[in-house]
Amino acid sequence: MNILVVNGSPKGQYSITLQTIRYIETLYPEHTFEVLNAGAQIKALEKDFSSAVQAMMRAELMIFAYPVYTFIAPSQLHRFIELTKESGVDLSGKYVTQLTTSKHFYDVTAHRYIQDNCQDLGMKFIKGLSADMDDLLKEQGQKEAKAFFEFAVWSVQHDIYEPFPVKLPAGERKPVQIPLVSEDKSGDVVILTDCEPENQQLKDMIERFRAVFPRKTRVVNIREYPFKGGCLGCFNCAVSGKCIYKDGFDEYLRTVIQTAQSIVYAFTIKDHSMGAAFKMYDDRQFCNGHRTVTMGMPVGYLVSGDYSREMNLQTIIEGRAQVGHNFLAGVATDEQDTDAAIDRLAASLDYALKNRYVPPQNFLGIGGMKVFRDLIWIMQGTMKADHKFYKAHGQYDFPQKQWPTMLKMYLVGAMISSPKIKAKMGNAMNEGMLMPYKKLLEKAAKSK
Repeated sequence: MNILVVNGSPKGQYSITLQTIRYIETLYPEHTFEVLNAGAQIKALEKDFSSAVQAMMRAELMIFAYPVYTFIAPSQLHRFIELTKESGVDLSGKYVTQLTTSKHFYDVTAHRYIQDNCQDLGMKFIKGLSADMDDLLKEQGQKEAKAFFEFAVWSVQHDIYEPFPVKLPAGERKPVQIPLVSEDKSGDVVILTDCEPENQQLKDMIERFRAVFPRKTRVVNIREYPFKGGCLGCFNCAVSGKCIYKDGFDEYLRTVIQTAQSIVYAFTIKDHSMGAAFKMYDDRQFCNGHRTVTMGMPVGYLVSGDYSREMNLQTIIEGRAQVGHNFLAGVATDEQDTDAAIDRLAASLDYALKNRYVPPQNFLGIGGMKVFRDLIWIMQGTMKADHKFYKAHGQYDFPQKQWPTMLKMYLVGAMISSPKIKAKMGNAMNEGMLMPYKKLLEKAAKSK
């Protein structure tokens, strides 16, 4: 087959992900591999996309190969997908799969993002491979890489691919009423948006929120910031926290945006995500490494589009809040009663600010942070700023250090392993487990 590898890494030929492709190419010389360095050449492709169109038309199988950046693919690959759709190229019926490397931090949402967009284009999507960054250097990882490719080839030969989702017509956008704005407000809440001048619907949603929200707000449009480019994954910021780009974004992020009491994100859904502009903003926040520097800050979203149909985007938005330990005050959309949705978001966000409401993390937050915890512990020699932050905030919560609890569990395990002891205990274990809770309830009753 003629196989086109869309390399989404901004590192181009130096991509770790690409090395798995090179390994597969070496083992299967009967196939022709062509690499399109979409991530590294995105600026050139924005000027002339014709070479990419020709390469995609030649391919019988396309493989998106990329590292996972901030829940999804790098912003450069987001932009490539935008350009592909804008070009009007007909890729319907072509086979496509994907290969990623990461530490498995939300690799599932990255994979779903690529699948959704490929299926938008009518492509026959084959399940991909999510590998650890170091897997190719291990025998098991090499076996998995070969097995993935052989499955992809078999799928093409037998016309096996993921079923297409049921296509629904775009929902109707509900209009927004903008009341008069009260000037008697205090506080500082940033409304972060990528709103384009012609996007009146999103502008109206922002203006209504500003009118009904009882605190001062300021709008920051990231389209107006002079970004030099998307994150390069160069790790220049790992020690100092300073980005290799000289566009000043790291300082701007810390002094203009993250100093606010809260951030409200406002965007129109594009390509099943917040769009390439927002993705660049997200990726460039890597100047903060893996540090949850805004933990405790409530956040909200103003979303124009069919948000209720975007399950993957919903997971990303909740996951971002959970990992950052931010209370997600709400997501106001224009699918039904837009005014009421915005008003609910404003009320919920104001309550969270007044009461400093920060609920505990759920699985999305706890699971994500454990991945980061183990990663930073191993890479503390390189990620020095992250390591210092994790130590200072007690984020090295390794269970191996909880020796008293572990010894207690050994004792309990020995007791319940004996049928005789277990029979004599009866309901004593359950009662014993409830004892500290009974004391707490008694104390609460007395304090009334």
